[in-house]
Amino acid sequence: MKVMMFVVSVVLQVSHGEHHTRCLPKEREALLQFKAAIIDNYGMLSSWTTPDCCRWEGIRCSNLTAHVLRLHLPGQFNDTYHRYHISGEIHSSLMELPQLQYLNLSSNSFRDSHIPNFLASLKRLKYLDLFSSGFAGEIPSELGSLSHLKYLNLASNYYLEGSIPHELGNLSRLHHLDLSSNSFGGSVPSQIENLSRLQYLDLSGNSFEGSFPSQIGNLFRLQYLDLTGNSFEGYIPSQLGNLSNLHTLYLGGSPSALKIVTTHQWLSNLTSLTHLYLASISNFNTSPSWLQMIAKLPKLRELGLIDCDLSDHFLLSFNPSKFNFSTSLSVLYLSGNSFTQPMLFPWLSNTTSNLVELYLNWNLLEGSTSNGFGLFMNSLEHLDLCYNALKGEDLKSFTNICTLRSLDISRNNMTEDLVSILHNFSSGCVKYSLQELSLTSNQITGSLPDLSMFSSLKILDLSRNKLSGKIPEGVILPFQMEQLSLVSNSLEGGVPKSFGSICTLHSLDLSFNKLSEDLTIIFNHLSGCSKYSLQHLALRDNQISGNLPNTLPEYPSLKGLYLGSNKLNGTLSEDIRFPTDLEVLSLMSNSLKVKIGLHIFNWLILD
Repeated sequence: MKVMMFVVSVVLQVSHGEHHTRCLPKEREALLQFKAAIIDNYGMLSSWTTPDCCRWEGIRCSNLTAHVLRLHLPGQFNDTYHRYHISGEIHSSLMELPQLQYLNLSSNSFRDSHIPNFLASLKRLKYLDLFSSGFAGEIPSELGSLSHLKYLNLASNYYLEGSIPHELGNLSRLHHLDLSSNSFGGSVPSQIENLSRLQYLDLSGNSFEGSFPSQIGNLFRLQYLDLTGNSFEGYIPSQLGNLSNLHTLYLGGSPSALKIVTTHQWLSNLTSLTHLYLASISNFNTSPSWLQMIAKLPKLRELGLIDCDLSDHFLLSFNPSKFNFSTSLSVLYLSGNSFTQPMLFPWLSNTTSNLVELYLNWNLLEGSTSNGFGLFMNSLEHLDLCYNALKGEDLKSFTNICTLRSLDISRNNMTEDLVSILHNFSSGCVKYSLQELSLTSNQITGSLPDLSMFSSLKILDLSRNKLSGKIPEGVILPFQMEQLSLVSNSLEGGVPKSFGSICTLHSLDLSFNKLSEDLTIIFNHLSGCSKYSLQHLALRDNQISGNLPNTLPEYPSLKGLYLGSNKLNGTLSEDIRFPTDLEVLSLMSNSLKVKIGLHIFNWLILD
């Protein structure tokens, strides 16, 4: 009875997570050898000191056997896009973890290292993620012996090369294979059709060549397929029509290389498709029946027809009254084509009733369409028109899109005064809905006007224009403004005091202008409620004078302060204080004298 009670007690403790598992000494030693070969500048392995390795960061053990089952050490990005990672080499001591099922070393920096052959000895491995970690060389053919592997991600290593080993065709349990954004070449091996359980396949962004791999049409469980950015030639095979479970399809080749067979109807069989992207299909513009087939796909939510040389004539040849996309279509990419006429907009409004996102960047659009366009686009939230030839007066066409939140008209042909451009744009209801507006890289003149009429605006980018003069002292920003960029203009003077009253402002970039105010005055003008929200302040390449103010600690959220290439002078003394969250302070190319121990400031950039 006592023995039975003891057994029941142990089982209950294990099932409730109360049993204290200590890792096996041999496996703890193997992990310490792995750590010794690692360069850990960011303390990712700082917890690897205690006796119980099962409680170390990134380690998980079996509650029953104490074997290490999981090693999870991906690099990470913080909110300022700074990456925390490990580097060095992957030690062969990992071979001493015979029960390891999960290995994730993604987003680290094993620069120029080869993927270790000994990983093939981890026979229990089900999950292997080496995404974006700097590996070079070829894929070890030995990985084909990992018979339990379900997930393999080697994407974005860039220097991985050679061909795909045909031995990977032995991974019969594989569900997920991602080899995108590397330098693989040759043809796709025919053995890939042996991966009968494969649901996700991404081979994009490599240098695969030859005929389109028709064997992929035998992967009946496939749900996601991306083959873009390679050099496949010839026709897209009709075997793809067998993939009835496919919901996401990206196809494309090098320009003028990949074609569709106009007599095949295989696309109409893919009734599960929700995402379809066709890029650089050389003869698409001569095959109107294909667009009609696409329009009839019942579940299609996102469609991309990118760099297919589509023109106004091609689309306008379809009578809108007899041609309508599925009501499920909400995202449409027509980037990189040859559209020129504004009549494209009413055509779209008559054939796509529920669009939420529309991308027409990298076309040749110019001129304005009727204001009625906005009345029919009653769900559009994002419109991308960058890299076209639109003028400021053409913005009137979009003033009645009452749902529009984000508009990108950067790199167009706007040469008017900013006041007149915004006046053209503010006559309709869009001024109440718009949250993000980019007018960067035009030739816009004038200075910053009153923006208070755009009551919802959070992000405004006016960088790389021809704005000049002083920013008016009484200029009013929208009260929800979060990011304002005026980079690379010819603005003079300083920062108006009104900027300091924006309680949501967390990023202000006035770099590459002609500001000349004293730095202490600039901080005084920002000392309203914005001092509590401001996270990034960039004033590089101006003519700002003075020294760092002693009020910096009053900006508790400040993480990045960029003051390089100005006329700052004076001395940085030992008693200067900084915000506790400050991560980057750039003072390069100034005339400051330093009397502080630089070793305690890992974020200080002087030159």
